Amino acid sequence: MNDLEFPAQFRPLLEHHPYKVMYGGRDGVKSWTVATALVMLGAGGVPGWKEPLRILCGRETMDSIRESVHQLLKDQIQRLGLEDFYRVLDSEIRGPESHPTEIVFAGLRKQSVTSIKSYEGFDIFWGEEASTVRRRSLTILEPTMRKEGSEIWWTLNPDLDDDPVYTDYVLNPPPGAWVHKTSYLDNKWLSKESRQKIETLRMRDPDTFHHVYEGATRSTVEGAIYKAEIAAAEREGRIRAVPAEPMKPVDVFFDLGFADRVAIWAAQRMPFEIRILRYYENDHQAINHYLHEIQSWGYVIGTAFLPWDGGTRSLGTGKSIEEIMRGKGFKTVVNRQLSVADGINAVRMLFPQLYFDANLCADGLQYLRRYQWGPETQLGQQRREPLHDAASHPADALRTMAVGIREPVGKKPPEKPRPIAVSAWG
Repeated sequence: MNDLEFPAQFRPLLEHHPYKVMYGGRDGVKSWTVATALVMLGAGGVPGWKEPLRILCGRETMDSIRESVHQLLKDQIQRLGLEDFYRVLDSEIRGPESHPTEIVFAGLRKQSVTSIKSYEGFDIFWGEEASTVRRRSLTILEPTMRKEGSEIWWTLNPDLDDDPVYTDYVLNPPPGAWVHKTSYLDNKWLSKESRQKIETLRMRDPDTFHHVYEGATRSTVEGAIYKAEIAAAEREGRIRAVPAEPMKPVDVFFDLGFADRVAIWAAQRMPFEIRILRYYENDHQAINHYLHEIQSWGYVIGTAFLPWDGGTRSLGTGKSIEEIMRGKGFKTVVNRQLSVADGINAVRMLFPQLYFDANLCADGLQYLRRYQWGPETQLGQQRREPLHDAASHPADALRTMAVGIREPVGKKPPEKPRPIAVSAWG
């Protein structure tokens, strides 16, 4: 490749470094450049690299191959004239039998610990859109990429200032890391129209310009629902190491995603404060998985609080989640149903008492900082419904906490007709 095709400032991608990080603003050719480098390395002929390579391309969330970098790699293969070398299949890319390079794709959030560990034989991991990667994913991925000479690559547009990849690889890069910041100014192929849009944003809204195009971080996302509450918790030192009192009960608070994601906060109620000890989530797991997980924490478990739909019946078992948990020996309470707005207000009232363990609650806090109102209506009015995305489940579990704590445990919620719900909780 000549310098026109692969700019000189990005040549370290073709060298050996245990970590390679490209970060910065939009239109900074990060993903394009990394895809080009991987296609080149996979095809062989780059000095100092063994052949063939096994490459894993991952994102925190990937519900289909369309959400991966599969198409971007395909485009680079065509641009470099390597169609005769690579076989671009529906869900993976492979080299010929004589040079069996392998490129596969995965979403980290939906991978179990076991399945992520199965990737330990890969040579390169590329994590795209890395600002959304959770702490839990990092703690599993890092020891998995342990093959001699293996590398971890990240590309990201920085978002929040405490996102794990940003803090661990940009602000505090590990030994041997190559870290490079890019911007639209590095993009030789940027159109005149795009340059004009960028300049207009720079003049009209400098803060947004610096975040979007120059990679400046934010403390919370725009329109974050708990922005003021989280800022106060940080300012008052309520996000730190939070010890558990060994003999006091720990309550657990659920959001139930039927056939979907489940989020759990574990908290210990103390005089004048509530210690949130940890956050846990998983998806597409049976109820027994979560009950075993809770019991593995070593706490004296108090009460398990469920949202109002925890009392609905499961077609798979003929029992509700509440009934299943009671049958397993868990003291269980189902909250009464409140509006989303009332639940959010309950959280805001409770927030000044909350102390979060900075380590064990890191993923949950990352989501709370991203929990935001939905887009404005066509009339320009703020829609008073939260955006339903990855942040919804942990935020809903915190609502379960706020509603459950403010009401007497022995109070029975009013009876309501309970719909039949399809469930994967068997």
